[in-house]
Amino acid sequence: MPNTPSRDRGTARPQTTGSLPITVWFPAPYQPNAVPAPGRVLPDWAIEKIHAEFTHRPGHLPTPLLTLSIGDTEPGMDARTPCTTHTDTADGTMDRPAVLLAELHPDALPVGPLTPAASEMPGAMENGWPGFFHRAHRLMPADGLLLLATRQHRDAGGLTDPLGSLIACARTAGFRYLQHIVIAHTHPAEDRLVPNPPTDAAPGVTHSDLIVLTAIHHV
Repeated sequence: MPNTPSRDRGTARPQTTGSLPITVWFPAPYQPNAVPAPGRVLPDWAIEKIHAEFTHRPGHLPTPLLTLSIGDTEPGMDARTPCTTHTDTADGTMDRPAVLLAELHPDALPVGPLTPAASEMPGAMENGWPGFFHRAHRLMPADGLLLLATRQHRDAGGLTDPLGSLIACARTAGFRYLQHIVIAHTHPAEDRLVPNPPTDAAPGVTHSDLIVLTAIHHV
């Protein structure tokens, strides 16, 4: 599928001084499947756009995109997480993933804070999201990109936004927050956009969030 630069299919809204811009991505009019597959967070068009824009960075060789579809954070989650590699190289090989996309299904999102208990040892051996971020950081090279795709979920009758807790936990593991991209779940119809949310999304949710982080390694 052809891809166009962000400025053609998205808009950036500058925030207050010192903050990062929010970019909005919309599906193209010719996009036939704008809804994510059941159990997934992002539609195919958004994953293809991520591959086009983040695996071909200036000054870097094209790198594969490793996609994880995370459905739970119970012990042993790594063994149950489906993994897909998107690559432009002939052999599809890579040493360490420079671009890692983790789709965090709303059912796997934390209800409370992600801060580990005082008795736990922080690091890759932890369960849940704290351990996942530490393991992802250990896996990635310096300046590697971790992209978190998720959306709001309903908790106690209200919508809960998990981004603050996830970003804080990622920073603790050694990632730096770069950008927030909004993936609109809409369908173009003539001169307007019609909401087209995922079938398993909470009522009232018409977009997903993509958080871009980079791995920091101190030497």
